[in-house]
Amino acid sequence: MQDFAIQIENVDKTYASGTHALKGISFDIKKGEFFGLLGPNGSGKSTIINIMSGPVKRNSGTIKIAGLDIDENREETKRLLGVVPQEISFDSFFSVNESLLQQSGYYGIRNNQGYIDEILEKLNLSDKKHTNTRMLSGGMRRRLLVAKALVHKPKVLVLDEPTAGVDVELRHNLWKYMQKLNEEGLTILLTTHYLEEAEQLCERLAFISRGKIVKIDTTKNIIENDKLEDVFIKLTYDS
Repeated sequence: MQDFAIQIENVDKTYASGTHALKGISFDIKKGEFFGLLGPNGSGKSTIINIMSGPVKRNSGTIKIAGLDIDENREETKRLLGVVPQEISFDSFFSVNESLLQQSGYYGIRNNQGYIDEILEKLNLSDKKHTNTRMLSGGMRRRLLVAKALVHKPKVLVLDEPTAGVDVELRHNLWKYMQKLNEEGLTILLTTHYLEEAEQLCERLAFISRGKIVKIDTTKNIIENDKLEDVFIKLTYDS
């Protein structure tokens, strides 16, 4: 029997505005997989993530994290997830280190300084440990978002456009770190507009358009006969 990290089945979501954001979405992500979710703006990617992590409620369907239903096991599944959101938002009164200590406390974790220092070193943020978050560059803030998502040692990392707006060097450095985390056993769900990013990192890809999954396959199979860019345009805009 396949060991799944994420199971999404027939998930439907219509917002109060009348927008039908998800239309019976179903897909699974295997434990230890690096999985990409691709689609244009407004296709439903962030809605899926927000339902998984809690802020948005679905109308129907089921979602399980490591076999646990997110409704029946809300606290447990929250601990299993680490989410790097698109929006960069920090409390400007805290330093980098204080921000991570606060995040640790949110999950009831005490005496976490050793692990925080380890994360800061791996993300090249050690020299900014005591810097106020409002003084960080955009790229450093992106790295801090990743650190916050990892501070409680989640089993599943969700990356929602994690390298949007950062320079090429930082993007590639983050790729290397994500690959290392995945090799160590962390399951990763990535949404991205950078097709090179998806091609380099992901084992499988799902394409979403207008609230529906229009294709899901291994990255190798998808790009075997076509450029990923051509496949993306055809599936997400012509479907």
